[in-house]
Amino acid sequence: MEPGSERGGAAAAEWEMLTLRGLAMTDETASEFTGILVIHRAGSPEAVENVRVRVKRSVLEEMAGAVRHVLARSTPYT
Repeated sequence: MEPGSERGGAAAAEWEMLTLRGLAMTDETASEFTGILVIHRAGSPEAVENVRVRVKRSVLEEMAGAVRHVLARSTPYT
């Protein structure tokens, strides 16, 4: 089943993000990046999905800020 194919259902699928591999610039301006998003359907014995993604720099900057904020407010795992 393709990620995101269950839209509008009563029990939408929940995906676990495992990693983002091979993130690289698409050109010398570094305005876009490509990579492979590795995800897994939560609670499923099915194999992981590898999804090729293209991400704008502004989105990465926004995500970086959000992650910094969440990590700063949370208790480190020990």
